[in-house]
Amino acid sequence: MDRKKSAVVAFVAVLLSVFTVWYLQRPVALEQSTWDDVLAEAKGGGYELINTEELAELYQDPASTPLLIDTRQEWEYRTGHIKGALNFPMEPTWWARWNKADELEKFLGPDKDHLLVFY
Repeated sequence: MDRKKSAVVAFVAVLLSVFTVWYLQRPVALEQSTWDDVLAEAKGGGYELINTEELAELYQDPASTPLLIDTRQEWEYRTGHIKGALNFPMEPTWWARWNKADELEKFLGPDKDHLLVFY
């Protein structure tokens, strides 16, 4: 009888392990952000939103020197980026932003008040 119980417990343990591995490794579709999400995050983070025309004006104005931070992954940055933009790879999640906040602050240094971050 003990062998049957041990076999059942082992079988259940294997099933739980397989299910856990499957559950943790399953593909998850990320929810698309809406414009309202962008506006809410900008407001909550104290960000100023600008459009591409305003960015082009800042970028072409010799008197202004905006610090552009590209937070896409390194391979995305290598495929094309705005000239002069620095790469600081970060996942587009609240956890990544919270987790890398100190590292980003060190990366930015004293210019952190005058920067443009884009995703």
